[in-house]
Amino acid sequence: LWHVGIIANDQGNRITPSYVNQLTSNPENTIFDAKRLIGRTWGDSSVQQDINKTCSCLCFGSCFSEIVDIGGGQMKTFAPEEVSAMVLTKMKETAEVTHAVVTVPAYFNDAQHQATKDAGTIAGLNVMRIINEPTAAAIAYGLDKRDGEKNILVFDLGGGTFDVSLLTIDNGVFEVVATNGDTHLGGEDFDQRVMEHFIKLYKKKTGKDVRKDNRAVQKLHREVEKAKRALSAQHQARIEIESFFEGEDFSETLTRAKFEELNMTPKVMKTKELLLQITKTFLKQFTTRFSIIFSHDSVKMKFDLKAILSCGIEMLFDHMESRLSFS
Repeated sequence: LWHVGIIANDQGNRITPSYVNQLTSNPENTIFDAKRLIGRTWGDSSVQQDINKTCSCLCFGSCFSEIVDIGGGQMKTFAPEEVSAMVLTKMKETAEVTHAVVTVPAYFNDAQHQATKDAGTIAGLNVMRIINEPTAAAIAYGLDKRDGEKNILVFDLGGGTFDVSLLTIDNGVFEVVATNGDTHLGGEDFDQRVMEHFIKLYKKKTGKDVRKDNRAVQKLHREVEKAKRALSAQHQARIEIESFFEGEDFSETLTRAKFEELNMTPKVMKTKELLLQITKTFLKQFTTRFSIIFSHDSVKMKFDLKAILSCGIEMLFDHMESRLSFS
């Protein structure tokens, strides 16, 4: 009998980050945000935008790889698929599985889908299907179990990207009618704006530019991210960093009002335009009413989008296994 649930990792957490404290102690050899690189070419404008944020050293040929120091003076290159495979390998070991359904953002193209599947293969997984994250969210909410045709709007503001997707569900069959979004609008981008604010403030007070020290920048990044999370439940948060830069400590306060002021950018305001744009596309084809995932009442509840997506994957996997026989 199948039971849908999230498997905790070896530390008892239901969510496993792709990188943790290594970034502050060894920023030059820590790769992150590989999701923004996978399946893309060197000339892609999105890749060029992320070059200075993702890894200290990228090389390129027909494709590109990250170069890191693995110790003993040895340098090794890793393709984005290999980096993603390392994360998937860890999850495979935690869950003790050989088959998997993997979710990807709705905006992923065919090359990104294939690269993600390749990462699963490298990790030793039999990737049964690649599905869009909005579809996984809809499955987790049980929307595929309702009778009749349903039209659903999924608003996904994540750690690195923003997606709005419109789906139709008819007898358990999903179709993505329209999708729009921004690959550089998410929690990471909010963090970067707050960091820039404090870097400028620190320079104004001390005359020192912390950008010269990558470790100091990553320490600030870590603490800013913590403060951002704290602001979900309180109106202000302290950011304290010992030996921040050249032996000096860092101590500042971030208020929720300041956070909102820093991030109320044209890009954020554009989310309203994207919603209107995608809804117009939708309404040209349909006249029926549609549901919105994460509606007003749902937003008041505590939920974890990553957990929701995982539940959706498990439900789909359960449905698929009932039709398959694994050797």
